[in-house]
Amino acid sequence: MRKAMPIGVEDFCELRKGYYFVDKTRFIRQLLDERSKVTLLTRPRRFGKTLTMSMLDWFFSIDKANNSRELFTGLDIERTGAPYMKACGQYPVVFLTFKDTNGLDWKAMRGLFGNYISMLFLRYTYLLEGPRVQEPLKKRFQQIVDMTADEVQLSTALVLLMEMLRQYHGRRVILLIDEYDAPIQQAWENGFYRECIAFQKQLLGSALKSNDNLEFAVLTGVLRVAKESIFSDLNNLDVCSVLSTRYDDIIGFTPEEVRQMAHDLHREDRLPEIRKWYDGYRFGEAEIYNPWSVLNFFRNDRFDDYWVNTSGNGILRALLEKADAQRIETLQTLLDGGTIQVTLNERVIYEDIGRDKSALYTILLLTGYLTTASINAARRNRYALRIPNKEIRDIYATEILNHLAQGLDTDTFDDLFDYLLHGDSRNFASQLQKILLGIISTYDAANKESFYHGFMLGLSTLLLGSEYWVESNRESGYGRFDLAIFPEDPQKSGVILEFKAAASEAELEGKAKEALAQIEDRHYDTEFQKRGIHNVWKYGIAFCGKRIHVAMAKQDKQATTK
Repeated sequence: MRKAMPIGVEDFCELRKGYYFVDKTRFIRQLLDERSKVTLLTRPRRFGKTLTMSMLDWFFSIDKANNSRELFTGLDIERTGAPYMKACGQYPVVFLTFKDTNGLDWKAMRGLFGNYISMLFLRYTYLLEGPRVQEPLKKRFQQIVDMTADEVQLSTALVLLMEMLRQYHGRRVILLIDEYDAPIQQAWENGFYRECIAFQKQLLGSALKSNDNLEFAVLTGVLRVAKESIFSDLNNLDVCSVLSTRYDDIIGFTPEEVRQMAHDLHREDRLPEIRKWYDGYRFGEAEIYNPWSVLNFFRNDRFDDYWVNTSGNGILRALLEKADAQRIETLQTLLDGGTIQVTLNERVIYEDIGRDKSALYTILLLTGYLTTASINAARRNRYALRIPNKEIRDIYATEILNHLAQGLDTDTFDDLFDYLLHGDSRNFASQLQKILLGIISTYDAANKESFYHGFMLGLSTLLLGSEYWVESNRESGYGRFDLAIFPEDPQKSGVILEFKAAASEAELEGKAKEALAQIEDRHYDTEFQKRGIHNVWKYGIAFCGKRIHVAMAKQDKQATTK
């Protein structure tokens, strides 16, 4: 029987009961071998961090000892040998996640922290019955449970819980904190950044620094926010980011794992497309697929942008807010499949995004919107970055269009290309006119043909998917066309566009006809014929400021009509 895909399953025990499983238990062995006091794993959202932490909880937790060993039967960690399995079920574990502590202001977020920590303490009420646990600690514990603790008491709750666990079990505590920086990003986007940082510094810093009750800790998140001083005083922190080779294949799927999944699910024929859509990440030296999207594909047997709705795109929008000419050129390079050279600085803070290009691109890398293509060995921290895959490229397109379309219905852009590809010149001209009136300034339009050419090229690149190829200034016939759209399926229609700038609105119609005649006279459709594409829509487009005129003709197998 085909196993279900574990979409949204974040509990390791649940995963092992009937879901398709990719064995990552070698991470446990690596942690025990490395013996780092505090390990921080930074990866993009929805890459499996919570499930990884749940796996550690189920393996080490003394509270789960009666049920945990069978979960690891036959897995990598058991096959490795008895020395590692001796650690199974031997430690008190505190496992918490901050990914749902969202609030639109600090008061709301602080309330969510209080509620969440109270619920966490309820799992350990057996400590109140422990004769070895000191009575004053029990009273403070009860205040957390009753939600009567003040902010200072709340910010030292982890230290309190770990002390009580040590006293009760006589063993030091393993601390697992998932998505530690999710509240920080939320606070940054909503304007209460400093309050959140101050609280996090006390909550995490006191638990991780000079704490005799700590066996070891593992934290996950997206960023290492070092300058925030959350970790600045921590000299026992082992940071394993997307640039680090340590644990580089633990979170996310490797090519071998995806190939095995495709084999097991009888979908090996889709591997090339799966790679185009969801591969492309580089963590350390490992090639990694987006696991969330891969699992969704195998469940639905359909390619889609599954990752787009799993996290906010506020950081990507920050890239667009100051879209000067240099940044627009950078975006175009990335969207065209190229790379950009950037100096990265992992010790960044969210407040640097608006003023520090290095911080912006570092955060785009760490959050999964970019990935490394290569390292410049001659220059420290200098990397070539690129968009990982088609799915992420689609997210860029969506955010760019949303940014452009302020005050416009975003369907307007999709309608524009539907009309273009089907030869509906009247509605195409109407939609293009609407877009120009909505988003183009007179200053922009003063740049003549090059501006309109670049504008249409950018829209085409953004909106046309893998079924079409967009090419600009390519030789064909007796000259170079401005813009051409080639369908992957030669039975579909292609498009040639030629642009002219008019000095006045009175010249628009004549210039549009002149552009169309140029397509005909110079046989720009020659390249289409070479590719076996016989149906071609030809557009001459004249611009004057925000005004346009469109002339169109069609070349098909039988005849040319105007």
